[in-house]
Amino acid sequence: MAFLCSKHTLFQSLSVFLLVFIVSCTPPEDPIKCSSNNSICTITNSYGMFPDRSACKAANVSYPTSEQELISVVSAATKAKRKMKVATRFSHSITKLVCPDGQDGLLISTKYLNRTLKIDVQAMTITVESGVTLRQIINESAKAGLALPYAPYWWGLTIGGLIGTGAHGSSLWGRGSSIHDYIVELKIVTPAKPEDGYAEVRVLDENDRDFAAAKVSLGVLGVISQVTLKLQPLFKRSITYQIKNDSDLGDQAISFGHQHEFADITWYPSQRKAVYRIDDRVSSNTSANGLYDYIPFRSTSSVVLAVIRTAEENQESTNDADGKCLGAKLITSTLATAAFGLTNNGKIFTGYPVIGYHNRLQSSGTCLDSPEDSMLTGCAWDPRLKGEFFHQTTFSIRLSAVKNFIEDVQKLIQLEPKSLCGLELYNGILMRYVKASSAYLGKQEDSLDFDITYYRSKDPSTPRLYEDIVEEIEQLAVFKYGGFPHWGKNRNLVFDGAIKKYKNAGEFLKVKDKYDPLGLFSSEWTDRVLGLKDWVNIVKDGCALEGLCVCSEDIHCAPKKGYFCRPGKVYKDARVCTRTSSKKRHM
Repeated sequence: MAFLCSKHTLFQSLSVFLLVFIVSCTPPEDPIKCSSNNSICTITNSYGMFPDRSACKAANVSYPTSEQELISVVSAATKAKRKMKVATRFSHSITKLVCPDGQDGLLISTKYLNRTLKIDVQAMTITVESGVTLRQIINESAKAGLALPYAPYWWGLTIGGLIGTGAHGSSLWGRGSSIHDYIVELKIVTPAKPEDGYAEVRVLDENDRDFAAAKVSLGVLGVISQVTLKLQPLFKRSITYQIKNDSDLGDQAISFGHQHEFADITWYPSQRKAVYRIDDRVSSNTSANGLYDYIPFRSTSSVVLAVIRTAEENQESTNDADGKCLGAKLITSTLATAAFGLTNNGKIFTGYPVIGYHNRLQSSGTCLDSPEDSMLTGCAWDPRLKGEFFHQTTFSIRLSAVKNFIEDVQKLIQLEPKSLCGLELYNGILMRYVKASSAYLGKQEDSLDFDITYYRSKDPSTPRLYEDIVEEIEQLAVFKYGGFPHWGKNRNLVFDGAIKKYKNAGEFLKVKDKYDPLGLFSSEWTDRVLGLKDWVNIVKDGCALEGLCVCSEDIHCAPKKGYFCRPGKVYKDARVCTRTSSKKRHM
């Protein structure tokens, strides 16, 4: 195609266009779609595809608008012994936590359980229904002069979804960055015996032993109806991004999170660079009103998205690593020049540090905000557009092992310098700090979370450029270094055997059996994740291409397309899909 002759101009123009194209936006669809008589429903995630590309169906959906309605829904389903799953407004979890077994199940959406119930300024708490979004919590707290101290960077998540998957921001300070560790009370509706009306509302707080299970529940205990969070007085922060060579990243990564309260690091491995977020509290008397509107979370022109995706598909089909590396450098440098979306006054960026109130800096996601514009623009990953389509691999590695893991990845880069340019097209590897949690399925040790986003083909049988390198990193993290999975992200292989890493997994399963003895809120997928069933039936032709298995035979890769199952280059115990010439194939 013609634009391949001028990649530099193309990517530079698109990068600038991406930053300055300020428009309205088509908000995401409801992830649940039903037939006209509400008899057949389907659910997906906000990206339009689960890791195994399966269709998730249910018989119907319920939209309770109050806790009493929720109790009635759970009661009726329990009486009928129907499978149930909880769904959220935007369904941002990549994994299949929302899928009930079979086609006769019930979806319970928290879309209309979206009210703030109480703010207690003196106790510094906020009580909300489980469908309230992070953005609502941030805004309502700020109006009362209060703040949720740490949060994920995307504000479209609901509080029920946040705590169900153990979502977090970045900090080793205080109680750490996991939202669930700021819950002081929650209410959860679970199945019950006939004499109890088939549904029970359990009120749990920090004095209840079951609280540690309910704080990160994967949705298998019941439906969270209300959550009370501990807040702090509203404060100001100062943010500076500093770009350095990554030669000492292993050492810096261990200490950096202790030096700055809201520290994180974005790593560009093929460029041998790391961006350090120097982020701390400052006096509220400091004069400034900065704003963080993260550029990749803004609405984007559908035309721009289509051209970028087409370019990436062409680079994949022609094995054009140079094109990916060039594009990555232009995109990351453009983002850095624009301070990644930071502005000093809500309008323009004039220089570091950017100082502002915590509620204006902690989270963003303006592509959710605007009225319909007939799909002229949207969130970059909206499946209705030809835009981003990707895998995500996200894991947390204990701080004591972080240096060795980073150095192993750097050894891979020395062998294949261009291999991770594809990740840098998605702004590299985000590294966030997470503190050990009391939740049974929370982080077991102080850790550094690695969030990796990378190209996914629309064709499941098509391998990726440098597929083996990302697969080796994935297996390095999960198997060699014992990384813990992010419950709401990841490809299936990351969950195989993961439950054994949690010292209180047995205690969690005891609570699960007590709250839902019939397993009505469980599914075959969650049973596999929790170690109650194995993953054997996912091993099939091509299963390694999308992380449904670790290859053990060539047929698990794509031998007809030149990708064979081979040992890793640095981690020899890894088994990865490697592109191999016909000559090497027979050596």
